[in-house]
Amino acid sequence: MTIHPLRYEPAYETPEPDEAETTGGLVEALRGIAETTYRDYGYPVRSVHAKSHGLLRGELQVLEGLPAAYAQGLFAQLGRYPVVLRFSTNPGDILDDSVSVPRGLAVKVVGVEGARLPGSEAGREQDFVLVNAPTFAAPTAKAFLGNLKLLAKTTDRAPGLKKVLSAALRGTEAALEAVGGKSATLTQMGGHPNTHILGDNFYSGTPFLFGASMAKFSVAPVSPALLALKDAKVKVSGRPDALREEVLAFFAGNTAEWELRVQLCTDIGEMPIEDSTVEWPETMSPYVAVARITAGPQPSWNEERSRAVDLGMAFNPWQGLAAHRPLGSINRTRRAAYRMSADFREARSGCPMHHPRGEPDLPI
Repeated sequence: MTIHPLRYEPAYETPEPDEAETTGGLVEALRGIAETTYRDYGYPVRSVHAKSHGLLRGELQVLEGLPAAYAQGLFAQLGRYPVVLRFSTNPGDILDDSVSVPRGLAVKVVGVEGARLPGSEAGREQDFVLVNAPTFAAPTAKAFLGNLKLLAKTTDRAPGLKKVLSAALRGTEAALEAVGGKSATLTQMGGHPNTHILGDNFYSGTPFLFGASMAKFSVAPVSPALLALKDAKVKVSGRPDALREEVLAFFAGNTAEWELRVQLCTDIGEMPIEDSTVEWPETMSPYVAVARITAGPQPSWNEERSRAVDLGMAFNPWQGLAAHRPLGSINRTRRAAYRMSADFREARSGCPMHHPRGEPDLPI
């Protein structure tokens, strides 16, 4: 398929009339979650994606021979970069894995040169923040704020009831999927299938600049050992950290490989910037591999790694190259929220955020 990417135009982004107010509400809701969990645990955690299941050191290699449309920004020339990967689940409180919820993957590429996004000029990082669904859970920033307020009300409330509810929701979601349906709401509330996190595909959900054009990102498993884990069931009964244990067992002796893929925007009507619930049709523009990520055997989670990454690192798509600027209202409003979350953890942990500029700076 010959892809003709659409050139970015500022008119494709249309801020909501009360976007500044929405941004303030988003920061307030996330701060409320962070303050609640800080009181509970005595140490700061992220307002969302608080629980990590794998903290990995790896390498990203840009692929050779990319077509010009895909050889943009980080991928404009051949290179190898150290990376840190953080696998997580999305609540702001740390729950037993029997409460099955959507998953996330954050990737920090280190040693990246080039014109930087405002606020990240001192760094050499390119961050990708991904979830295991091709679309975002809300179409607009205002709708996202509404979802977040509901999530904030459930933080630190009735963990035992959450387990019971999650089991019921998994059954309902499985019944829907058996007849070709799917409910993002049920999945968000605890109806996600109990499957191996390393078998998942991950997506940016929201769009980004890609040089002069626009794109979404994906990270997909490609090595046979990872592909064998797709939809593999995980027993969570009596195992509060089942996903973490499964990742540890895998990396005790296996090497994992993923492709970092790009989907270029070719039609603004079918691939809107401001509604992140719309899945861009792969029939019009498929995801194309631009880099490969490799991680070898290693201790994928321990307290030392958790202190270094969970407490000491921030993953933020606004930390990166100007060529990959986040687009759309969801990304614009989340910018202040990412900054607040990092500042909150930094102030209460007594440890500054670590921004590695090269391989010697990596804490794991």
